[in-house]
Amino acid sequence: MAPRPGWKGYLKLSLVTCAVELTNATTHAEKVSFRILNRKTGNTVKRQYVDAVTGKTVNDDNQVKGYEIDGDDYLLIEEEDIEAVQIESSHTLALDSFVKRDEIEKVYLDSPYYLTPADKVSEEAFGVIRDALEQKKMAGLARIVLYRRERPVLIEPLGKGMLLTTLRYDKTVVQPDGVFDDIKPVKLDDDMVKLATNIIDKQIEKFDPSEFEDDYENALLGLIKAKQAGKKPPKPKAEPKQPSNVVNLFDALKKSLAEDRSPPAKPDRSKPAAKPKSKSGSPKRKSA
Repeated sequence: MAPRPGWKGYLKLSLVTCAVELTNATTHAEKVSFRILNRKTGNTVKRQYVDAVTGKTVNDDNQVKGYEIDGDDYLLIEEEDIEAVQIESSHTLALDSFVKRDEIEKVYLDSPYYLTPADKVSEEAFGVIRDALEQKKMAGLARIVLYRRERPVLIEPLGKGMLLTTLRYDKTVVQPDGVFDDIKPVKLDDDMVKLATNIIDKQIEKFDPSEFEDDYENALLGLIKAKQAGKKPPKPKAEPKQPSNVVNLFDALKKSLAEDRSPPAKPDRSKPAAKPKSKSGSPKRKSA
């Protein structure tokens, strides 16, 4: 079943407008998640808002957002007040400028979404905009309100649809100069650099995201299965020792290159760890 769109609105290029839908391009649905339990009863626990002064629980009807003005002085903001805040990017992706995709530094790229036409009537205009971007090898810049925040976005053709990627604001990106300034220039031996490039050459392969596996996730599933079976959890692996600074870099590069030139064997991913089917390892609930 196709995922449900998370945003519906319009895509606009000058006077051309079409209805579009935005769908998450990534998912965390298969990740291991935990609930917080009462250790004594095995029951799940829930969070509650408590008045910071009286200590009493505050029910949903009495919870309201507050904007801090000064110290303990707050301006109350109702949900309907926030819903009433509407700007063009709340409902329209207006393509107002275009850039080459490779001009966008990777650090500014945030979250990807699929952009599709919302109905049959919109398919022609959507296709015209998509194909025009494809022919010009350009990506469009626009803005969108998502999760009550306006975000700059990059829109580019992707197969029959388009890919929308939210961008980070410049003020939220730490510039590398302040981080890299302490790296001192080092005169490198050309032969050592050549050895390193040879190591890279022998391990070149085509990018295949299906080869990526979350080994930490699998280790968590292994822990859960062991607990279910009444076995002791696996012992943690010792942290690798810090390499010594006295290692001869040239010898290490030569030794690396002399090793088997075939790509390293990849772990067998054909049988991923099965997810637990029961809760036999969890505390039993006590009847009230």
